[in-house]
Amino acid sequence: MRLLLTRVQIGKKLADIRKKRSLSQEELAKMIGVSRPVMVQIEAGKRGLEVTEFLQIANLMEFSIDEFLSNSYSNQQELSLVNEVDFLGLKKERIPEPILKMKKLQNVLLYLLEKTAGKANAGESFISRLLYFADFNFYELYEEHLSGMSYKKQSFGPHPIELIQVLDKMIEDGAIKKVKTKFQGSFISRFIPLEQSNLHYLKASEKEVIDHVIEQMGNWTTNKINEYAKKDMPYLATKEGDVISFEMAFYRESPFTVRYYKEDEGHEY
Repeated sequence: MRLLLTRVQIGKKLADIRKKRSLSQEELAKMIGVSRPVMVQIEAGKRGLEVTEFLQIANLMEFSIDEFLSNSYSNQQELSLVNEVDFLGLKKERIPEPILKMKKLQNVLLYLLEKTAGKANAGESFISRLLYFADFNFYELYEEHLSGMSYKKQSFGPHPIELIQVLDKMIEDGAIKKVKTKFQGSFISRFIPLEQSNLHYLKASEKEVIDHVIEQMGNWTTNKINEYAKKDMPYLATKEGDVISFEMAFYRESPFTVRYYKEDEGHEY
């Protein structure tokens, strides 16, 4: 395989896209499993990229590799989002383990908070369950990860491992505000969006899955959505304290499976 761009050109383009996606070198390096000094070398053109690393970065930052390699691409252009990476005939394989997509996750959370802002029951636990179903429903339908969040089985339901860290970062950045409100005699933590979600980070299929989850469960109580989540096959098939496998979404049965929506005549999920 031979790339037509030099290491310096590739590094500069990657840096441009990273900045447009509002990612730091540290964040991107962590996502692809390298150190920040290595990422600095890549962007400076002092270290080349393996094909697998390039595919991973294209998937994480959601750009078209064809456009990236085009000589007509300029620093001012915005690379289009793609549903699937196709690089020199190599199709993206299903990746069972999620990789956290920080900016996408932040905008998914903002979108969820916007849509549930007026609901008195929409505390941290409730939002966590909506996010769980959005992630697992999307994976079942499209065999791709939506937010990149990982989940652990705990007694009260599926727990999003990185969520607290992400919410704290959003509070620090002024994107959301945490408040305590009283609901049915108990205090719950709620998060108020201070800025709008950027739908540029969401594909139409991702937004549709999120909207369907909100439509189905948005008016449920926290107890109801917790009990429902605990009957879902990915949760049931996991040992207490273990990370929940996304692959178990393909073993779901009614009423949890979402694949039938694609098969219903006249209705496409």
